[in-house]
Amino acid sequence: MKNKKARFIQRVLEILPGFVSWNLILFPFWGAFFVPTGVAYFVLLFDIFWFYKSITLAIFATISHLRIEASKKMDWLGELKFFPDWKKVHHLVVICTYKEPLYILERTLQSLVDQTLPGNQISIALGFEKREENWQEKAAELKRKFRGKFAHIVVSEHTLIPGETAGKHSNARAAIITAKKQLIDSKKVDPNYCVVYSCDADHVYHPNHFSYLSYKFLDDPHRYERFWQPAIVFYNNFWRLPAPSRVANTFGTIWNIAQLARTDRLINQQNYALSFRLLERIGYWDPDVIPEDWHIFFKAFFSTDGKVEVEPIFLPLSADAAESTSFFKTLHNQYEQFKRWAWGVSDDPYVIKKYFLSKNIPFWDKTIRTLRLIEDHFLWPVNWFIITIGINMPSLINKNFSRTALGFNMSKTSSFILTLCLIFLAIIIIIDSKQRPPRPAEVPKIKAYLIPFEFLLMPIIGFFFTALPGLDAHTRLMLGKYMEYRVTEKV
Repeated sequence: MKNKKARFIQRVLEILPGFVSWNLILFPFWGAFFVPTGVAYFVLLFDIFWFYKSITLAIFATISHLRIEASKKMDWLGELKFFPDWKKVHHLVVICTYKEPLYILERTLQSLVDQTLPGNQISIALGFEKREENWQEKAAELKRKFRGKFAHIVVSEHTLIPGETAGKHSNARAAIITAKKQLIDSKKVDPNYCVVYSCDADHVYHPNHFSYLSYKFLDDPHRYERFWQPAIVFYNNFWRLPAPSRVANTFGTIWNIAQLARTDRLINQQNYALSFRLLERIGYWDPDVIPEDWHIFFKAFFSTDGKVEVEPIFLPLSADAAESTSFFKTLHNQYEQFKRWAWGVSDDPYVIKKYFLSKNIPFWDKTIRTLRLIEDHFLWPVNWFIITIGINMPSLINKNFSRTALGFNMSKTSSFILTLCLIFLAIIIIIDSKQRPPRPAEVPKIKAYLIPFEFLLMPIIGFFFTALPGLDAHTRLMLGKYMEYRVTEKV
């Protein structure tokens, strides 16, 4: 009986995001017949909300940009050496891979070799999947090429077992357990000074990253209750991308940069670090939860009675945007990647249940965290529909309403509010131009000059790369059609 009740609650919470998003999307259509005035005020309030989001994105992206530029110039190793125990800090980088090209892994490891922090304070845990054919050859080549560059290179083989789902989460769990046995249990690495990284196979670190994070680790008296998050920027293959994908990834990049300045809502994602002590305390990554990054934050948040926070690392960490061998294949891969990110909504039932069950966390701390999670996830597929077509529905569907003062003026008012948002779009374009890598010699200059004009594609891109994958993920979860982890193709 208890299991049936728990399953019923789980299904209700899984249905909730799709139920909310579909009803908000359809409200301007059916509401135009029955409550056109309500629809008009709803859409106008949503436009004001979007204006607020645009302002805050531009302001916080500017703050983060300035702090990133300052951090790039800092001598973090010199600052770190003021701590007498700085040499004790050890960084364990968990890199999960499945069918990644060898050169991608070599590029990531080379960025670790190029750190200002000495290599003998960095260890690598390479997590391979047993289902990948001939992975042993790839592991052997990496160990041969990077022999002597790091303190240790640990290789793990993950075998998928019942109760697990395929993906980074279960692979990382197997890798950290293997690394613990070989490095920490054998006392080669002090667990009190060990920082663990969750690293995607295509990520490239800034040379100051590990010195900066070592400084932050030693300087924080609450280091065992912290995550550390850099700015994930999709710049590794920026100049090879088609225009639609480039615009979509630019917004993703600027969003990630802006979040660093908002520690009140910052949550670790994609590439992040935490102490081994915290990771061990919460039982590592769960082997059956695909959106592992936000999940492990909330797992730690509720396990520590709300004491866990995410600290920003004001440095860029460059990642590959989704890409393939042709224009349309690249767009398809991009769609699938955004759909996988939108699948983070599948973790909302866990967070909502924990919210009600956790009695020792201050009410406002857990309420604000949970509401911001719901805002980001529930509105993901809704925003585009409301700000793009919602304003016209009452007047188009209900001719009587269009003759009223509100019906006549609402389109003009909405357009004015959304036009003001373009001011902040200009700021985003400028920050992107300062952060992205220089134009390669083989790329024509005209391509760089045309980049600002690519943002005219925003209405189309917003539909195909935001609204549609978000709605896809919500609907799948609502219907119980659970997604499996899909590795982004690399070329």
